[in-house]
Amino acid sequence: MTKHVLVTGASRGIGAAIACRLAAADRHIWINYRSSESDAESVAVEIRARGFEASILHFDVSDRAGCKSVLEAFAEEYGGFDVIVNNAGITADAPFPGMEDEQWDSVMQTSLGGFYNVLRPLVMPMIRKRWGRIVNMTSIAALHGNRGQTNYAAAKAGVIGATKSLARELASRGICVNAVAPGFIDTEMSEHISRDIIRQSVPMGRAGSVQEVAEVVSFLCSDGASYVTGEVINVSGGII
Repeated sequence: MTKHVLVTGASRGIGAAIACRLAAADRHIWINYRSSESDAESVAVEIRARGFEASILHFDVSDRAGCKSVLEAFAEEYGGFDVIVNNAGITADAPFPGMEDEQWDSVMQTSLGGFYNVLRPLVMPMIRKRWGRIVNMTSIAALHGNRGQTNYAAAKAGVIGATKSLARELASRGICVNAVAPGFIDTEMSEHISRDIIRQSVPMGRAGSVQEVAEVVSFLCSDGASYVTGEVINVSGGII
């Protein structure tokens, strides 16, 4: 039977790479986007060109009511998702004394609120299937902190705690819940970071690629990861 796979924030960057990597003959990839329908459709077209199924799905992970409406309707029609990758996230960097309420709230509502808003309508359908894979994208900022990112680090650290707790709740139901913590990755979010800083900070001396992150996520979504749950896997070039 076809497995339904949801990747949030999948219209570009790491999310797009994950969506493309997870495409397979027995999987229908659902590409979530918030604002750029054309970018999301481009990812879907790329997957279809390889002979696999892909569709786009519009909702904002920070909008609880919107998520509930879209995802409950999906679960009723298709029986829910078999694989969920919570990738959507934003940054709004500022030194903490100068951080505005909106900068704190928007990051929290997207990264940590999105965990709840997306998974809450979808966990029971997955439990009924007695098989599932949930991968939550966090960050090394959650593990080490980062200047100017108190909001982002706090939200992503919350995702780690939520991942470990949910993994314990769902383990007996054949559902594995894990997190992936990328370091410096070549995306739009890291364009402002100088290559010198990356070389000095990363033992491997370079930024990672979105494909390298996607490979790790792919393993965690596979049958081969059936005894891996509650883990946080760094994809950081040796930052520990």
